[in-house]
Amino acid sequence: MTLLETERVAVSPVRRGTTPRRTGRGRAGYFFVAGYAVLLLAFGVFPTGYAFYLSLTNDRGQFTGVNQFVKVVQDYRFVPAFTHMLVYLVMWLVTLVVLVVLTAVVLRSRVRPGTSALFRFLYYIPGALAGVASVLVWLFMLDPDVSPVSRLLTALGFKTFAAVLAPGNLPLILMLIAFWTGAGGWMVVMYGALNNIPDEVLEAARMDGAGPWRTAWHIQIPMIRQWIVYMTIMAFATGTQLFVEPQLLQTASLGRVSPTWSPNQLAYVYAFQQGDFNGAAAISVVLLAVGLLAAGLLVARSNLFTLDEK
Repeated sequence: MTLLETERVAVSPVRRGTTPRRTGRGRAGYFFVAGYAVLLLAFGVFPTGYAFYLSLTNDRGQFTGVNQFVKVVQDYRFVPAFTHMLVYLVMWLVTLVVLVVLTAVVLRSRVRPGTSALFRFLYYIPGALAGVASVLVWLFMLDPDVSPVSRLLTALGFKTFAAVLAPGNLPLILMLIAFWTGAGGWMVVMYGALNNIPDEVLEAARMDGAGPWRTAWHIQIPMIRQWIVYMTIMAFATGTQLFVEPQLLQTASLGRVSPTWSPNQLAYVYAFQQGDFNGAAAISVVLLAVGLLAAGLLVARSNLFTLDEK
């Protein structure tokens, strides 16, 4: 057999008139995806569609256009709630991205593999706690009467629990709770992304005279940019759903924290205290639009779903 004939056989492994044998791999893939698709429809698509319907109608099911959106936007509690959320999101996202990426780079380049595994395990432990448990832990930590860091709190001027939970301190407190709970898992993800960078690339950088920080800034971070964008999108989505933490802090502060501090809390008040499910749905749709807009901008600017050409 000549070389040309061999290449033709390699390119065309299936003869004419024959059909390739089907395996169970394709059907198994559909089987595994089916469970997710059912849950997505039941708890994602259908509730979203129903929320859109409620936001465009009144309590008698009559179509009202954008009247529900106008009503909630004109509510005196709407702008403060979204302002609180925006301040919290800026603090949360900047802290998350900077510290998570920095910690992952240090673990990858400066810490031995065995020791870094221990650190990654310790970072991940807080993520195993539910949101309610995390808030309770931080309520204990922030009470100067019982906190193990009471001296630090007193030195910072917080002599009472009420002083700690002052409304102006709430974005920082919520950011600390969110970082303590969620950052560890993202550190593990970023560490894994850094491990996917070929050693040849890092070795070439070292041969060209790049130090650890130049290597991190010019090579490692750009090569995991898509993972950083993905983390930012997921953290942004989580931040817009803020409810449990400020709700528990509002209860613990005996009313010093506003019951409508976040948009989700405002929607809760509309639905279950005022009985206005249409207004609550309008707030939810606004939150969805904000999240989709932010995610779309990040995806478009970062080419998140662009495949690398081989």
